[in-house]
Amino acid sequence: MENIREDASPNNINSEQPYRTWYHFQPLKNWMNDPNGPMYYKGVYHLFYQYNPDAATFGHEKMVWGHSISNDLINWTHLNDAIVPTIPGDINSCWSGSATILPGEKPAMLYTGIDQNRHQVQNLAMPKNLSDPYLREWEKHPQNPLMTPPSGVEVGEFRDPSTAWQGKDGKWRVIIGAQNGDEGKIILYKSEDFVKWIVDPIPFFATDDTGVCECPDFFPVYINNTNGVDTTMENSSVRHVLKISYLRRRHDYYFIGKYVSDKEEFVPDVKYTGTWKELRFDYGKVYASKSFFDHAKNRRILWAWAEESDTSEDDIQKGWAGLQTIPRKFWLDKNGKQLMQWPIEELEKLRGKQINITGETLQSGSTLEVKGITASQADVEVLFELPNLQSAELLEPSEVDPQELCKEQYASRNGMIGPFGLQALASKDQTERTTISFRIYRAGDGFKCLMISDQTRSSLREDVEKTSYATIFDIDPNLKTISLRSLIDRSIIESFGDGGRACITSRAYPLFATDKDAHLFVFNDGSQSVVISQLNAWSMKQAQFGTESII
Repeated sequence: MENIREDASPNNINSEQPYRTWYHFQPLKNWMNDPNGPMYYKGVYHLFYQYNPDAATFGHEKMVWGHSISNDLINWTHLNDAIVPTIPGDINSCWSGSATILPGEKPAMLYTGIDQNRHQVQNLAMPKNLSDPYLREWEKHPQNPLMTPPSGVEVGEFRDPSTAWQGKDGKWRVIIGAQNGDEGKIILYKSEDFVKWIVDPIPFFATDDTGVCECPDFFPVYINNTNGVDTTMENSSVRHVLKISYLRRRHDYYFIGKYVSDKEEFVPDVKYTGTWKELRFDYGKVYASKSFFDHAKNRRILWAWAEESDTSEDDIQKGWAGLQTIPRKFWLDKNGKQLMQWPIEELEKLRGKQINITGETLQSGSTLEVKGITASQADVEVLFELPNLQSAELLEPSEVDPQELCKEQYASRNGMIGPFGLQALASKDQTERTTISFRIYRAGDGFKCLMISDQTRSSLREDVEKTSYATIFDIDPNLKTISLRSLIDRSIIESFGDGGRACITSRAYPLFATDKDAHLFVFNDGSQSVVISQLNAWSMKQAQFGTESII
Protein backbone atom coordinates (compact mmCIF):
# COMPACT_ATOMS: atom_id res chain seq x y z
CA MET A 1 0.00 0.00 0.00
CA GLU A 2 1.22 3.47 -0.81
CA ASN A 3 2.89 5.73 1.78
CA ILE A 4 2.83 3.26 4.63
CA ARG A 5 5.12 0.67 6.06
CA GLU A 6 3.88 -2.58 7.56
CA ASP A 7 5.52 -3.79 10.74
CA ALA A 8 6.40 -7.41 11.38
CA SER A 9 3.65 -9.98 11.66
CA PRO A 10 2.25 -10.29 15.17
CA ASN A 11 2.60 -14.05 14.82
CA ASN A 12 6.36 -13.56 15.09
CA ILE A 13 5.82 -11.42 18.18
CA ASN A 14 3.64 -14.12 19.71
CA SER A 15 5.58 -17.18 18.58
CA GLU A 16 5.12 -18.75 22.01
CA GLN A 17 1.33 -18.69 21.65
CA PRO A 18 0.15 -21.96 20.06
CA TYR A 19 -3.44 -20.73 19.61
CA ARG A 20 -2.77 -17.45 17.84
CA THR A 21 -3.76 -17.89 14.20
CA TRP A 22 -1.62 -17.51 11.10
CA TYR A 23 -4.14 -16.46 8.48
CA HIS A 24 -7.40 -15.52 10.25
CA PHE A 25 -8.00 -11.87 10.98
CA GLN A 26 -7.31 -10.64 14.50
CA PRO A 27 -5.87 -7.43 15.99
CA LEU A 28 -2.40 -7.33 17.50
CA LYS A 29 -3.88 -7.65 20.98
CA ASN A 30 -7.00 -7.32 23.15
CA TRP A 31 -10.67 -8.18 22.66
CA MET A 32 -12.50 -8.20 19.31
CA ASN A 33 -16.06 -9.24 18.53
CA ASP A 34 -18.57 -8.12 15.87
CA PRO A 35 -17.40 -7.19 12.36
CA ASN A 36 -18.69 -3.69 11.51
CA GLY A 37 -19.06 -1.72 8.30
CA PRO A 38 -17.02 -3.85 5.86
CA MET A 39 -16.76 -2.19 2.47
CA TYR A 40 -14.69 -1.58 -0.65
CA TYR A 41 -13.69 2.07 -1.21
CA LYS A 42 -11.31 3.56 -3.79
CA GLY A 43 -9.49 0.28 -4.34
CA VAL A 44 -9.15 -0.58 -0.64
CA TYR A 45 -11.07 -3.08 1.50
CA HIS A 46 -12.03 -1.84 4.96
CA LEU A 47 -12.97 -3.88 8.01
CA PHE A 48 -14.15 -2.17 11.18
CA TYR A 49 -14.82 -4.23 14.30
CA GLN A 50 -15.88 -4.04 17.91
CA TYR A 51 -12.70 -3.62 19.89
CA ASN A 52 -11.61 -3.05 23.48
CA PRO A 53 -8.36 -1.05 23.27
CA ASP A 54 -7.51 -1.71 26.90
CA ALA A 55 -8.07 -5.40 27.66
CA ALA A 56 -8.65 -8.91 26.34
CA THR A 57 -12.20 -8.95 27.74
CA PHE A 58 -15.34 -7.17 26.57
CA GLY A 59 -15.26 -3.51 27.59
CA HIS A 60 -18.70 -2.65 28.91
CA GLU A 61 -17.97 1.08 29.04
CA LYS A 62 -15.27 1.65 26.42
CA MET A 63 -15.87 -0.30 23.22
CA VAL A 64 -14.61 1.38 20.06
CA TRP A 65 -14.48 0.66 16.34
CA GLY A 66 -11.14 -0.83 15.37
CA HIS A 67 -10.15 -0.32 11.74
CA SER A 68 -7.96 -2.27 9.32
CA ILE A 69 -7.39 -2.07 5.57
CA SER A 70 -6.39 -4.54 2.89
CA ASN A 71 -5.86 -4.94 -0.84
CA ASP A 72 -6.98 -8.57 -0.88
CA LEU A 73 -9.08 -9.34 2.26
CA ILE A 74 -6.28 -11.63 3.50
CA ASN A 75 -3.27 -9.42 4.36
CA TRP A 76 -4.14 -6.48 6.61
CA THR A 77 -2.76 -3.23 7.98
CA HIS A 78 -4.15 -2.00 11.30
CA LEU A 79 -4.95 1.71 11.51
CA ASN A 80 -5.89 3.87 14.47
CA ASP A 81 -9.34 3.30 15.97
CA ALA A 82 -11.97 4.89 13.76
CA ILE A 83 -14.97 5.66 15.99
CA VAL A 84 -14.51 6.21 19.73
CA PRO A 85 -16.72 7.60 22.54
CA THR A 86 -16.68 11.41 22.39
CA ILE A 87 -20.28 12.72 22.37
CA PRO A 88 -23.32 12.31 24.67
CA GLY A 89 -24.82 9.83 22.18
CA ASP A 90 -21.94 7.36 22.47
CA ILE A 91 -20.06 8.38 25.61
CA ASN A 92 -20.41 4.91 27.19
CA SER A 93 -19.40 2.90 24.10
CA CYS A 94 -19.58 2.76 20.33
CA TRP A 95 -21.34 -0.48 19.46
CA SER A 96 -22.04 -2.25 16.18
CA GLY A 97 -23.30 -0.81 12.91
CA SER A 98 -22.97 -0.88 9.15
CA ALA A 99 -21.64 1.01 6.14
CA THR A 100 -23.79 2.46 3.38
CA ILE A 101 -22.26 4.00 0.26
CA LEU A 102 -24.26 7.14 -0.53
CA PRO A 103 -24.47 8.73 -4.00
CA GLY A 104 -21.17 10.27 -5.02
CA GLU A 105 -19.28 7.34 -3.43
CA LYS A 106 -19.63 8.73 0.07
CA PRO A 107 -19.39 6.13 2.88
CA ALA A 108 -21.75 6.64 5.80
CA MET A 109 -21.64 4.71 9.08
CA LEU A 110 -24.76 4.21 11.17
CA TYR A 111 -23.76 2.79 14.55
CA THR A 112 -25.18 2.22 18.01
CA GLY A 113 -24.01 4.42 20.83
CA ILE A 114 -24.52 3.89 24.54
CA ASP A 115 -25.53 7.37 25.67
CA GLN A 116 -25.14 9.23 28.94
CA ASN A 117 -28.31 7.54 30.27
CA ARG A 118 -27.05 4.13 29.15
CA HIS A 119 -29.79 4.02 26.51
CA GLN A 120 -28.99 2.59 23.10
CA VAL A 121 -29.28 5.16 20.30
CA GLN A 122 -28.25 5.34 16.65
CA ASN A 123 -25.60 7.75 15.38
CA LEU A 124 -24.09 8.75 12.04
CA ALA A 125 -20.40 9.18 11.22
CA MET A 126 -18.88 10.28 7.89
CA PRO A 127 -15.29 10.37 6.59
CA LYS A 128 -13.48 13.62 7.26
CA ASN A 129 -11.52 13.39 4.01
CA LEU A 130 -13.10 11.54 1.07
CA SER A 131 -9.86 11.75 -0.91
CA ASP A 132 -8.12 9.51 1.65
CA PRO A 133 -8.66 5.92 0.45
CA TYR A 134 -7.78 4.66 3.94
CA LEU A 135 -10.54 6.74 5.59
CA ARG A 136 -8.40 7.35 8.66
CA GLU A 137 -10.56 10.07 10.23
CA TRP A 138 -14.30 10.15 10.88
CA GLU A 139 -16.65 12.98 11.87
CA LYS A 140 -19.88 12.53 13.80
CA HIS A 141 -23.03 14.26 12.63
CA PRO A 142 -23.97 17.31 14.75
CA GLN A 143 -27.58 16.09 15.08
CA ASN A 144 -26.61 12.78 16.71
CA PRO A 145 -28.33 10.74 17.95
CA LEU A 146 -30.52 10.38 14.87
CA MET A 147 -32.69 7.58 16.29
CA THR A 148 -33.75 6.82 19.86
CA PRO A 149 -35.74 3.82 21.15
CA PRO A 150 -39.32 4.12 19.87
CA SER A 151 -42.48 3.05 21.68
CA GLY A 152 -42.63 -0.68 22.31
CA VAL A 153 -38.85 -1.12 22.37
CA GLU A 154 -36.69 -1.46 25.47
CA VAL A 155 -34.15 1.36 25.83
CA GLY A 156 -31.35 -1.13 26.52
CA GLU A 157 -32.19 -3.45 23.62
CA PHE A 158 -32.17 -1.28 20.48
CA ARG A 159 -29.04 -1.73 18.39
CA ASP A 160 -26.99 -2.72 15.35
CA PRO A 161 -28.34 -0.76 12.34
CA SER A 162 -28.02 -2.58 9.03
CA THR A 163 -26.68 -1.34 5.73
CA ALA A 164 -29.35 1.03 4.39
CA TRP A 165 -31.05 0.62 1.01
CA GLN A 166 -33.30 2.71 -1.21
CA GLY A 167 -36.83 1.65 -2.08
CA LYS A 168 -38.58 2.33 -5.36
CA ASP A 169 -39.70 5.68 -3.93
CA GLY A 170 -36.09 6.78 -3.48
CA LYS A 171 -36.29 6.85 0.31
CA TRP A 172 -33.60 5.25 2.42
CA ARG A 173 -34.50 2.35 4.67
CA VAL A 174 -32.59 0.78 7.54
CA ILE A 175 -33.45 -1.95 10.03
CA ILE A 176 -32.42 -2.12 13.69
CA GLY A 177 -32.53 -5.02 16.15
CA ALA A 178 -34.68 -4.71 19.26
CA GLN A 179 -36.84 -6.49 21.80
CA ASN A 180 -39.83 -5.96 24.04
CA GLY A 181 -39.94 -8.57 26.78
CA ASP A 182 -39.53 -11.99 25.17
CA GLU A 183 -40.50 -10.72 21.74
CA GLY A 184 -37.67 -10.06 19.32
CA LYS A 185 -38.20 -7.27 16.81
CA ILE A 186 -36.67 -5.81 13.69
CA ILE A 187 -37.57 -2.12 13.49
CA LEU A 188 -37.69 -0.27 10.13
CA TYR A 189 -36.85 3.41 9.67
CA LYS A 190 -37.15 5.56 6.53
CA SER A 191 -35.39 8.77 5.52
CA GLU A 192 -35.15 11.10 2.54
CA ASP A 193 -31.83 12.68 3.53
CA PHE A 194 -30.13 9.99 5.69
CA VAL A 195 -30.37 12.31 8.71
CA LYS A 196 -34.04 12.63 9.64
CA TRP A 197 -35.39 9.11 10.20
CA ILE A 198 -39.06 8.17 10.70
CA VAL A 199 -39.93 4.89 12.41
CA ASP A 200 -42.45 2.52 10.87
CA PRO A 201 -44.94 1.66 13.64
CA ILE A 202 -45.26 -1.93 12.40
CA PRO A 203 -42.21 -4.14 13.06
CA PHE A 204 -40.47 -5.28 9.89
CA PHE A 205 -40.14 -8.74 11.47
CA ALA A 206 -40.91 -10.20 14.89
CA THR A 207 -40.49 -13.52 16.67
CA ASP A 208 -41.92 -14.73 19.98
CA ASP A 209 -39.81 -16.06 22.83
CA THR A 210 -36.47 -15.14 21.26
CA GLY A 211 -35.43 -11.97 23.05
CA VAL A 212 -33.35 -9.36 21.29
CA CYS A 213 -32.61 -9.62 17.57
CA GLU A 214 -28.98 -8.54 17.14
CA CYS A 215 -26.98 -7.57 14.06
CA PRO A 216 -29.76 -7.76 11.44
CA ASP A 217 -28.69 -7.92 7.81
CA PHE A 218 -30.99 -7.57 4.79
CA PHE A 219 -29.94 -7.95 1.17
CA PRO A 220 -30.99 -9.36 -2.22
CA VAL A 221 -29.50 -12.43 -3.91
CA TYR A 222 -29.77 -13.41 -7.57
CA ILE A 223 -32.05 -16.33 -8.35
CA ASN A 224 -29.94 -17.85 -11.13
CA ASN A 225 -26.50 -16.31 -10.69
CA THR A 226 -23.68 -16.74 -8.19
CA ASN A 227 -22.66 -13.06 -8.46
CA GLY A 228 -23.49 -10.68 -5.64
CA VAL A 229 -25.90 -7.80 -6.02
CA ASP A 230 -26.16 -4.31 -4.57
CA THR A 231 -28.35 -3.95 -1.49
CA THR A 232 -30.86 -1.67 -3.21
CA MET A 233 -31.83 -3.98 -6.10
CA GLU A 234 -35.49 -5.04 -6.07
CA ASN A 235 -36.94 -6.86 -9.09
CA SER A 236 -37.97 -10.29 -10.34
CA SER A 237 -34.35 -11.45 -10.77
CA VAL A 238 -33.68 -11.47 -7.02
CA ARG A 239 -34.96 -12.83 -3.75
CA HIS A 240 -34.22 -11.30 -0.38
CA VAL A 241 -32.48 -12.62 2.72
CA LEU A 242 -33.08 -11.44 6.28
CA LYS A 243 -30.43 -12.52 8.76
CA ILE A 244 -30.78 -12.22 12.54
CA SER A 245 -28.36 -13.01 15.37
CA TYR A 246 -30.45 -14.33 18.26
CA LEU A 247 -28.51 -13.51 21.41
CA ARG A 248 -30.20 -16.18 23.52
CA ARG A 249 -29.11 -18.89 21.10
CA ARG A 250 -25.75 -17.37 20.09
CA HIS A 251 -26.35 -18.34 16.47
CA ASP A 252 -27.05 -16.53 13.20
CA TYR A 253 -30.29 -17.46 11.46
CA TYR A 254 -31.54 -16.40 8.05
CA PHE A 255 -34.80 -16.36 6.15
CA ILE A 256 -35.25 -16.30 2.37
CA GLY A 257 -38.34 -14.61 1.07
CA LYS A 258 -40.09 -11.94 -0.97
CA TYR A 259 -39.69 -8.23 -0.32
CA VAL A 260 -41.99 -5.45 -1.53
CA SER A 261 -40.74 -2.00 -0.54
CA ASP A 262 -44.04 -0.33 -1.48
CA LYS A 263 -45.70 -2.24 1.34
CA GLU A 264 -42.63 -2.40 3.62
CA GLU A 265 -43.26 -6.11 3.67
CA PHE A 266 -40.89 -9.06 3.83
CA VAL A 267 -42.59 -12.45 3.59
CA PRO A 268 -40.27 -15.37 4.38
CA ASP A 269 -40.75 -18.71 2.66
CA VAL A 270 -40.88 -20.46 6.03
CA LYS A 271 -41.71 -19.13 9.48
CA TYR A 272 -39.45 -19.22 12.51
CA THR A 273 -40.05 -22.41 14.49
CA GLY A 274 -37.36 -22.24 17.16
CA THR A 275 -36.11 -25.74 16.22
CA TRP A 276 -33.05 -27.27 14.57
CA LYS A 277 -34.78 -26.83 11.19
CA GLU A 278 -33.94 -23.11 10.99
CA LEU A 279 -31.45 -22.07 8.31
CA ARG A 280 -28.09 -20.87 9.60
CA PHE A 281 -25.00 -19.45 7.94
CA ASP A 282 -22.84 -21.69 10.09
CA TYR A 283 -23.77 -24.49 12.47
CA GLY A 284 -20.75 -24.01 14.70
CA LYS A 285 -19.24 -21.24 16.78
CA VAL A 286 -19.85 -18.06 14.80
CA TYR A 287 -22.02 -15.05 15.58
CA ALA A 288 -22.81 -11.44 14.67
CA SER A 289 -22.04 -11.90 10.97
CA LYS A 290 -22.05 -9.00 8.53
CA SER A 291 -22.12 -8.99 4.74
CA PHE A 292 -21.28 -6.41 2.09
CA PHE A 293 -21.45 -6.17 -1.68
CA ASP A 294 -17.97 -6.17 -3.18
CA HIS A 295 -18.59 -4.26 -6.40
CA ALA A 296 -14.95 -4.73 -7.45
CA LYS A 297 -15.59 -8.43 -8.04
CA ASN A 298 -19.40 -8.56 -8.13
CA ARG A 299 -19.77 -10.80 -5.10
CA ARG A 300 -21.37 -10.67 -1.69
CA ILE A 301 -18.90 -11.30 1.12
CA LEU A 302 -19.70 -12.52 4.62
CA TRP A 303 -17.64 -11.94 7.77
CA ALA A 304 -18.42 -13.50 11.14
CA TRP A 305 -17.02 -13.40 14.66
CA ALA A 306 -15.63 -16.67 16.02
CA GLU A 307 -15.40 -16.21 19.77
CA GLU A 308 -13.11 -18.08 22.12
CA SER A 309 -14.03 -21.36 23.83
CA ASP A 310 -11.44 -21.16 26.57
CA THR A 311 -11.82 -19.12 29.75
CA SER A 312 -11.60 -15.37 30.35
CA GLU A 313 -8.52 -16.07 32.45
CA ASP A 314 -6.94 -17.73 29.43
CA ASP A 315 -7.82 -14.72 27.27
CA ILE A 316 -6.22 -12.35 29.75
CA GLN A 317 -3.09 -14.48 29.83
CA LYS A 318 -2.96 -14.68 26.01
CA GLY A 319 -3.60 -10.96 25.77
CA TRP A 320 -6.23 -11.34 23.04
CA ALA A 321 -9.64 -12.83 22.30
CA GLY A 322 -11.76 -13.23 19.19
CA LEU A 323 -11.21 -14.05 15.51
CA GLN A 324 -12.97 -13.29 12.26
CA THR A 325 -13.77 -16.16 9.96
CA ILE A 326 -12.19 -16.22 6.52
CA PRO A 327 -14.32 -13.97 4.29
CA ARG A 328 -16.83 -16.09 2.40
CA LYS A 329 -18.54 -15.54 -0.90
CA PHE A 330 -22.14 -16.67 -0.80
CA TRP A 331 -25.01 -17.07 -3.21
CA LEU A 332 -28.46 -18.67 -3.53
CA ASP A 333 -28.47 -22.40 -4.21
CA LYS A 334 -30.05 -23.56 -7.46
CA ASN A 335 -32.92 -25.05 -5.45
CA GLY A 336 -33.72 -21.57 -4.10
CA LYS A 337 -34.07 -22.92 -0.57
CA GLN A 338 -30.71 -22.05 1.01
CA LEU A 339 -27.48 -20.11 0.62
CA MET A 340 -24.18 -21.61 -0.45
CA GLN A 341 -20.82 -20.41 0.94
CA TRP A 342 -17.16 -20.75 -0.02
CA PRO A 343 -13.90 -19.13 1.15
CA ILE A 344 -12.84 -16.27 -1.09
CA GLU A 345 -10.39 -17.19 -3.83
CA GLU A 346 -7.72 -14.80 -2.51
CA LEU A 347 -7.03 -17.22 0.35
CA GLU A 348 -5.38 -19.59 -2.13
CA LYS A 349 -2.44 -17.16 -2.43
CA LEU A 350 -1.30 -18.39 0.98
CA ARG A 351 -1.09 -22.02 -0.10
CA GLY A 352 2.40 -23.41 0.19
CA LYS A 353 3.65 -26.99 0.04
CA GLN A 354 1.06 -29.36 -1.43
CA ILE A 355 0.47 -33.09 -1.16
CA ASN A 356 -2.00 -35.19 -3.12
CA ILE A 357 -3.72 -38.52 -2.53
CA THR A 358 -5.76 -40.19 -5.28
CA GLY A 359 -7.81 -43.38 -5.46
CA GLU A 360 -7.07 -44.58 -1.90
CA THR A 361 -9.64 -46.98 -0.47
CA LEU A 362 -10.54 -46.57 3.20
CA GLN A 363 -11.75 -49.89 4.54
CA SER A 364 -14.02 -50.03 7.56
CA GLY A 365 -12.16 -48.83 10.66
CA SER A 366 -9.12 -47.53 8.76
CA THR A 367 -7.17 -44.32 9.27
CA LEU A 368 -4.64 -42.72 6.91
CA GLU A 369 -2.27 -39.94 7.97
CA VAL A 370 -1.86 -37.01 5.60
CA LYS A 371 1.87 -36.39 5.78
CA GLY A 372 4.16 -33.80 4.27
CA ILE A 373 2.37 -30.58 5.25
CA THR A 374 2.18 -28.41 8.36
CA ALA A 375 -1.02 -29.84 9.83
CA SER A 376 -1.55 -27.00 12.29
CA GLN A 377 -1.94 -24.47 9.43
CA ALA A 378 -3.52 -26.20 6.45
CA ASP A 379 -6.13 -26.01 3.72
CA VAL A 380 -7.53 -29.46 2.94
CA GLU A 381 -9.90 -30.41 0.14
CA VAL A 382 -11.05 -34.01 -0.13
CA LEU A 383 -13.55 -35.66 -2.45
CA PHE A 384 -14.98 -38.95 -1.17
CA GLU A 385 -16.41 -41.54 -3.54
CA LEU A 386 -19.49 -43.10 -1.94
CA PRO A 387 -20.80 -46.67 -2.03
CA ASN A 388 -24.38 -47.38 -3.13
CA LEU A 389 -26.58 -45.11 -1.02
CA GLN A 390 -29.23 -47.81 -0.73
CA SER A 391 -26.95 -49.54 1.79
CA ALA A 392 -27.35 -46.66 4.26
CA GLU A 393 -29.25 -47.35 7.47
CA LEU A 394 -32.74 -45.99 7.97
CA LEU A 395 -33.23 -42.83 10.01
CA GLU A 396 -36.53 -42.60 11.81
CA PRO A 397 -38.31 -39.22 11.69
CA SER A 398 -38.11 -38.90 15.48
CA GLU A 399 -34.30 -39.15 15.31
CA VAL A 400 -33.61 -36.49 12.70
CA ASP A 401 -32.44 -33.70 15.07
CA PRO A 402 -28.69 -33.47 14.27
CA GLN A 403 -27.70 -32.53 17.82
CA GLU A 404 -29.51 -35.62 19.09
CA LEU A 405 -27.58 -37.72 16.58
CA CYS A 406 -24.35 -36.48 18.20
CA LYS A 407 -25.31 -38.09 21.49
CA GLU A 408 -23.71 -41.32 22.58
CA GLN A 409 -26.76 -43.55 22.04
CA TYR A 410 -26.77 -42.60 18.37
CA ALA A 411 -23.10 -41.90 17.69
CA SER A 412 -22.05 -45.31 19.04
CA ARG A 413 -24.22 -47.20 16.56
CA ASN A 414 -22.26 -48.83 13.79
CA GLY A 415 -22.95 -46.82 10.66
CA MET A 416 -23.11 -48.32 7.19
CA ILE A 417 -21.94 -45.27 5.21
CA GLY A 418 -19.88 -43.26 7.67
CA PRO A 419 -18.86 -41.62 9.78
CA PHE A 420 -15.91 -40.78 7.53
CA GLY A 421 -13.93 -37.58 7.15
CA LEU A 422 -10.98 -35.76 8.73
CA GLN A 423 -9.30 -35.74 12.12
CA ALA A 424 -7.67 -32.31 12.46
CA LEU A 425 -5.36 -30.81 15.10
CA ALA A 426 -4.74 -34.38 16.19
CA SER A 427 -1.97 -35.81 18.33
CA LYS A 428 0.09 -38.67 16.90
CA ASP A 429 -1.84 -41.21 19.00
CA GLN A 430 -5.15 -39.42 18.27
CA THR A 431 -6.00 -38.97 21.95
CA GLU A 432 -6.53 -35.33 20.95
CA ARG A 433 -8.43 -34.66 17.76
CA THR A 434 -11.24 -32.61 16.26
CA THR A 435 -13.24 -34.88 14.01
CA ILE A 436 -15.16 -33.50 11.02
CA SER A 437 -17.30 -36.24 9.55
CA PHE A 438 -20.14 -37.23 7.23
CA ARG A 439 -22.68 -39.99 7.77
CA ILE A 440 -25.33 -40.95 5.22
CA TYR A 441 -28.86 -42.09 6.12
CA ARG A 442 -31.97 -43.21 4.31
CA ALA A 443 -34.90 -41.06 5.36
CA GLY A 444 -38.34 -41.62 3.89
CA ASP A 445 -38.02 -41.58 0.12
CA GLY A 446 -34.71 -39.73 0.14
CA PHE A 447 -31.29 -39.51 1.72
CA LYS A 448 -29.74 -37.23 4.29
CA CYS A 449 -26.17 -36.41 5.23
CA LEU A 450 -25.25 -35.72 8.85
CA MET A 451 -22.21 -33.45 9.17
CA ILE A 452 -20.54 -33.22 12.59
CA SER A 453 -17.60 -31.33 14.04
CA ASP A 454 -16.89 -33.42 17.14
CA GLN A 455 -15.08 -31.44 19.83
CA THR A 456 -15.28 -33.99 22.64
CA ARG A 457 -11.62 -35.00 22.21
CA SER A 458 -10.32 -31.68 20.88
CA SER A 459 -8.20 -31.10 23.97
CA LEU A 460 -7.01 -32.90 27.06
CA ARG A 461 -7.45 -29.61 28.90
CA GLU A 462 -10.49 -29.65 31.17
CA ASP A 463 -11.14 -25.91 31.24
CA VAL A 464 -12.26 -25.43 27.63
CA GLU A 465 -15.65 -25.83 26.00
CA LYS A 466 -15.92 -29.03 23.93
CA THR A 467 -19.33 -28.74 22.31
CA SER A 468 -19.99 -30.87 19.25
CA TYR A 469 -21.72 -29.14 16.35
CA ALA A 470 -23.89 -30.77 13.72
CA THR A 471 -26.26 -30.20 10.85
CA ILE A 472 -28.20 -32.46 8.51
CA PHE A 473 -29.12 -31.82 4.90
CA ASP A 474 -30.82 -33.54 1.99
CA ILE A 475 -28.60 -35.08 -0.68
CA ASP A 476 -29.25 -36.16 -4.24
CA PRO A 477 -30.16 -39.88 -4.43
CA ASN A 478 -27.82 -40.16 -7.42
CA LEU A 479 -24.89 -38.67 -5.50
CA LYS A 480 -21.64 -40.48 -6.27
CA THR A 481 -19.21 -38.23 -4.39
CA ILE A 482 -19.26 -35.72 -1.54
CA SER A 483 -16.67 -33.04 -0.78
CA LEU A 484 -15.21 -31.66 2.43
CA ARG A 485 -12.94 -28.65 2.75
CA SER A 486 -11.40 -27.67 6.08
CA LEU A 487 -9.37 -24.55 6.88
CA ILE A 488 -7.19 -25.42 9.87
CA ASP A 489 -5.45 -22.56 11.67
CA ARG A 490 -4.02 -23.47 15.10
CA SER A 491 -7.18 -22.85 17.17
CA ILE A 492 -9.93 -22.63 14.56
CA ILE A 493 -11.28 -25.07 11.98
CA GLU A 494 -13.76 -23.92 9.33
CA SER A 495 -15.33 -26.79 7.43
CA PHE A 496 -17.43 -26.67 4.26
CA GLY A 497 -19.47 -29.72 3.31
CA ASP A 498 -20.82 -30.64 -0.12
CA GLY A 499 -19.41 -27.59 -1.91
CA GLY A 500 -20.55 -25.13 0.76
CA ARG A 501 -24.04 -26.46 1.40
CA ALA A 502 -23.22 -26.86 5.10
CA CYS A 503 -20.62 -24.95 7.14
CA ILE A 504 -19.36 -25.66 10.66
CA THR A 505 -16.74 -23.57 12.48
CA SER A 506 -15.17 -24.80 15.70
CA ARG A 507 -12.47 -23.63 18.10
CA ALA A 508 -9.96 -26.10 19.53
CA TYR A 509 -7.19 -25.72 22.09
CA PRO A 510 -5.20 -28.96 22.06
CA LEU A 511 -2.68 -29.50 24.82
CA PHE A 512 -0.25 -31.57 22.76
CA ALA A 513 -1.40 -31.34 19.11
CA THR A 514 0.06 -27.89 18.49
CA ASP A 515 2.50 -26.43 15.96
CA LYS A 516 4.68 -29.21 14.51
CA ASP A 517 3.16 -31.80 16.85
CA ALA A 518 -0.22 -31.49 15.13
CA HIS A 519 -1.26 -34.25 12.74
CA LEU A 520 -3.98 -34.71 10.13
CA PHE A 521 -5.78 -37.97 9.35
CA VAL A 522 -8.45 -39.22 6.97
CA PHE A 523 -10.64 -41.96 8.45
CA ASN A 524 -13.61 -44.22 7.84
CA ASP A 525 -15.53 -45.76 10.73
CA GLY A 526 -18.48 -46.95 8.63
CA SER A 527 -19.11 -50.56 7.67
CA GLN A 528 -18.91 -49.78 3.95
CA SER A 529 -15.62 -48.79 2.34
CA VAL A 530 -15.24 -45.29 0.94
CA VAL A 531 -12.67 -44.14 -1.58
CA ILE A 532 -10.57 -40.97 -1.45
CA SER A 533 -11.25 -39.95 -5.02
CA GLN A 534 -9.02 -36.90 -4.68
CA LEU A 535 -7.34 -35.21 -1.70
CA ASN A 536 -5.29 -32.03 -1.93
CA ALA A 537 -3.76 -30.46 1.16
CA TRP A 538 -1.58 -27.39 1.45
CA SER A 539 0.54 -25.92 4.22
CA MET A 540 -0.65 -22.34 4.71
CA LYS A 541 1.72 -19.39 4.87
CA GLN A 542 1.31 -16.57 7.35
CA ALA A 543 -0.85 -13.67 6.32
CA GLN A 544 0.62 -10.24 6.97
CA PHE A 545 -0.87 -8.19 9.80
CA GLY A 546 0.99 -4.92 10.11
CA THR A 547 0.45 -1.50 11.66
CA GLU A 548 0.59 1.78 9.84
CA SER A 549 3.66 3.97 10.01
CA ILE A 550 3.62 7.17 7.99
CA ILE A 551 6.78 7.50 5.87
